[in-house]
Amino acid sequence: MTSTPAAHDPNKMAVLRRTQAVFSVLLVLFVSPLPCHNVPAYQKPVMVQQTGKVLPKPQMLTVSAEAYTLAMSGFKFTYGSSSQMCDIVDQAFRRYYDLIFVVDGVKKAPVVSKDMSELTELQIMVKEPCTGVYPSLESSENYTLTVAAPMGTLVADSAWGVLRGLETFSQLVYRTDDGMIIINKTTVDDFPRFAHRGILLDTSRHFIPIKYIKQNLDAMAYNKFNVFHWHIVDDPSFPYQSVAFPDLSAKGAFNPYTHLYTQEDVKDVIEYSRLRGIRVVPEFDTPGHTASWGAGLPGFLTPCYDGSAPNGKYYAANPMLNTTYDYMTKLLQEIKDVFPDKYVHLGGDEVSFNCWKSNPDITKFMEKMGFGTDYSKLEEYYIKNILDITTSVGRDYIVWQEVLDNGVQVAKDTVVEVWKSNPSVPTEMARVTGQGLRAILSSCWYLNYIAYGEDWGKYYKCDPQDFSGTQAQKDLVIGGEACMWGEYVDGTNLIARLWPRASAVAERLWSNKDVTSMADATVRMDEQRCRMVRRGLNAEPLHPGFCQFEYD
Repeated sequence: MTSTPAAHDPNKMAVLRRTQAVFSVLLVLFVSPLPCHNVPAYQKPVMVQQTGKVLPKPQMLTVSAEAYTLAMSGFKFTYGSSSQMCDIVDQAFRRYYDLIFVVDGVKKAPVVSKDMSELTELQIMVKEPCTGVYPSLESSENYTLTVAAPMGTLVADSAWGVLRGLETFSQLVYRTDDGMIIINKTTVDDFPRFAHRGILLDTSRHFIPIKYIKQNLDAMAYNKFNVFHWHIVDDPSFPYQSVAFPDLSAKGAFNPYTHLYTQEDVKDVIEYSRLRGIRVVPEFDTPGHTASWGAGLPGFLTPCYDGSAPNGKYYAANPMLNTTYDYMTKLLQEIKDVFPDKYVHLGGDEVSFNCWKSNPDITKFMEKMGFGTDYSKLEEYYIKNILDITTSVGRDYIVWQEVLDNGVQVAKDTVVEVWKSNPSVPTEMARVTGQGLRAILSSCWYLNYIAYGEDWGKYYKCDPQDFSGTQAQKDLVIGGEACMWGEYVDGTNLIARLWPRASAVAERLWSNKDVTSMADATVRMDEQRCRMVRRGLNAEPLHPGFCQFEYD
């Protein structure tokens, strides 16, 4: 049998046409400019100089051209003669000495110039007793720093102010190309613009090992954040090991042996945070976002129905049962005993009413309570009970904005966290503060969302007080939070995803409202990113370039 010439073989012709089409596409791709490469002409990457620039920018900063050297063997942190002393400051002395003098895990003695004056001491004055204390919303973080050879001074009301001042001091110090450690003559008078400067970390959608939580706490301290909002449980998993209800983690964690935060783990995180001036505010979100609670807490969730029969699904806390509130009372009492901060985040967001509507027992309860068919009243009934329980165990609370959006009447001491942008952020902030309630903003700082290119600018430009309202309303804004939700984040990419993008949020929450120059911020963001990398954190690059120490 003779073969058919390729030019007349329909099958071979089809293959040939497809091959020609592929080559045509490849030719276009190689010859035509690609959209993703539509960038300015090549420029040589710029080395990020370490010149002692500070982020967040202090309220008042004066830097002189006069410079001093620091010697590893000759420099020390000391207490002033009338200063309070405590472990918080003691441990900070050791940490910051290492941050200044240790390079790549090795104490590296700097070159000392005989032609320059030497700074040999930074003397610390802490005015308030600081033994055994925890940071709070009311804590003072003010400090005054004076750098002048041979001895500088750092004065603060509290240990927390000392921590912020030591971070500033460490950032003013820089290492030159020839190995000298330098600091310029400087005066700083500094304080935070907002009292609540937080990072939300979701440890339910992916379990985050303790070592990465601690890395993030270090990064927070380097950027003067002071609240770790620990979104510790949610629908996917319940990794918190409860004393009162051990089955919650035994049956709700991804793995009850490995993906678990024991009581010792939690205490470890709280102490690590305390020594860095960071509050730990836990969130136990109800009535929604509770799927992981069901197996370990029988009867807590609402049975869902198809018609007159249960469909085997469960959703949201059952608001009609007294046992629900008994469970929550015991859990909130435990939370009070474990977490020292006076605030607990109670959630209250994204509650779907569909399961409640399907349940005939809930319908009867609605009729009995006179709620009609308004399920927001049922939600209000639940939330008010939880708020009352929280108050009864001696804790204040934060809630997501839906609690207010759905008409729940809350006490005037409630803190509302605004996270949605519909209605607009300014509208929601004005509405919350217009009711005399304190507000935290997180809407524009969802750092789990990523995009190609430099996206930190939009975070830098967002201001929590940028809404129409009276000065009294603006004063009710106590701060904000950068949020890292865990759908696509675990220990492998947490630090790179957050930092240095969160540094832009740090400056917005600490520095004066008039600090808005993107050009100036870019230089300091670059240096802060390199500084964090040098300190052992895998902070991602902002743009093409390289850090000074990368070729040491």
